[in-house]
Amino acid sequence: MNWYLEVLRKYAVFSGRARRKEYWFFLLFNLLIMFGLAFIDVAFGFYNEEVGVGLLSGLYALAVLLPSLGVSIRRLHDTDRSGWWLLLLLVPLVGSIVLIIFFALDGTPDKNRFGDSPKAPA
Repeated sequence: MNWYLEVLRKYAVFSGRARRKEYWFFLLFNLLIMFGLAFIDVAFGFYNEEVGVGLLSGLYALAVLLPSLGVSIRRLHDTDRSGWWLLLLLVPLVGSIVLIIFFALDGTPDKNRFGDSPKAPA
């Protein structure tokens, strides 16, 4: 839970680096919260079939858009890649697979052009 809150504290921080643990725990908690809110949306009739999203889950998705982009860019920075690599999401299927691989790779062990290693002792 601390990793999730840490990403929210860095709400719109796009510089620096993020560890794999920070990225994947944020993603895990984000998905769990989205599923819970989607369940509530359906149970209370907040889900709109025309739009394909519920009121609560839609508001939550909008609220975590910037932190999600921020942690994704910082994760790419940890692997010594620019945040512009996120544009691969525009390439159907292949782009998503490549990004998942990038997000799963270990970061550069030492300082890179985006900053010090987040694994380095403080």
